[in-house]
Amino acid sequence: MNRVLVPRNLSPQSLPPHPDGGSLHALKGRSMGTTWSVLLVAPADDLRWLGAGVQQELDRVVAQMSHWEPDSDLCRYNAATAGSWHALPAEFMEVLEAAREYAQVSAGAFDPTIGPLVDAWGFGPVSQRDNPPSAAEIDAARARVGWQRLQLDDAGKRLLQPGGLQLDFSSIAKGYAVDQLARYLGRAGVDHWLVEVGGELRGQGCKPDGQPWWVELERVDESLTHTVLALHGLSVATSGDYRRYFEHEGRRYAHTLDPRSGWPVTHALASVTVLHPECMAADALATVLGVLEPDEAHDFATRHDFAAQFVLRSGGGFVERLTPAFKALASD
Repeated sequence: MNRVLVPRNLSPQSLPPHPDGGSLHALKGRSMGTTWSVLLVAPADDLRWLGAGVQQELDRVVAQMSHWEPDSDLCRYNAATAGSWHALPAEFMEVLEAAREYAQVSAGAFDPTIGPLVDAWGFGPVSQRDNPPSAAEIDAARARVGWQRLQLDDAGKRLLQPGGLQLDFSSIAKGYAVDQLARYLGRAGVDHWLVEVGGELRGQGCKPDGQPWWVELERVDESLTHTVLALHGLSVATSGDYRRYFEHEGRRYAHTLDPRSGWPVTHALASVTVLHPECMAADALATVLGVLEPDEAHDFATRHDFAAQFVLRSGGGFVERLTPAFKALASD
């Protein structure tokens, strides 16, 4: 069975013309511990400087927000002494402010200070593990987690390190990087493109032949409906417990951690896909929905009126649940 999703704002009349001499080109590279790719419509002569510009945008995000690079702004803040104030770049503060808003609206299901728990469970840069941490280790990590501890000065340009606070933007930075590339391409005069960073996607316009940027949504299992989306004016982010985990004594511990309990989630949700105009929002919201209980997550997405697809384990198989905004994209 196939499902086709088409944004209501996608029509030939709504799209800008393709540039003179423009054709379809592909750019790709590596960043943020993963791969990136850009499909775009532009003259061939523009490719070299466009590719260099894309890489520079990604390098800037890594230099500011990577929790793997010890010299990044984020890592230097995490290692700073208690009571010190830190002037941080505008992009960093933009992501931090957004992360704090998602933490507040989700009542802590999203928390940018989750770094100590990520490390305790072996899903961060410190060390990998194949057995769960002790209760004492979890309690010690939880004592250092809490988005309410984030303190900005009145101008919002400096951040206090109260001691032991450890930021982790891994649930929002890739989406932000995609948005930054979208903004860069817009400044460069490129109107038709498909951007992907580590599986997070955003598209605008169409191919030279008038066909949309068709993308296939991730499927946990082949039994589920095959869904394709015409990606114009939308971003796609998927969060799933099947991507990264370890097993110990017959139990699987997934990398999706609940900041409120300190433990990996154990509910029936296998994956969730969010569609949203901004990729940073899609990225963060996919994390929120992956942490919340399935019914609570569906109610959250419905209440905030964004498109989400939930895949849940049921009786040895999988079932899906869709929000009204997701169903509304299905073509008649």
